[in-house]
Amino acid sequence: MIRVVLPQHLRVLARVEGDVQLEVKGPVTVRSMLDSLEARYPMLRGTIRDHVTQERRPFLRYFAHDEDWSQQPTDAPLPEPVASGAEPLLIIGAIAGG
Repeated sequence: MIRVVLPQHLRVLARVEGDVQLEVKGPVTVRSMLDSLEARYPMLRGTIRDHVTQERRPFLRYFAHDEDWSQQPTDAPLPEPVASGAEPLLIIGAIAGG
């Protein structure tokens, strides 16, 4: 089981509180985690990544093991502490303004 921390607006949409726990089959990557997340919470489809291109939506970032994974290939294996569930994968909503 891996743990995912969603930003507040996505927790409200998915109707969850706190961390989301997911079972990911095969290698634990950002892609496999998002596939599992969207399968369990279909209302999140298209909110984190584009339906067609599967690219990360602007203003969302991924953090794993204190590192920004937003620009990493989505098929790169996540760090062991995240893959084992010892640490969560954070999906952070960025704030913009002027």
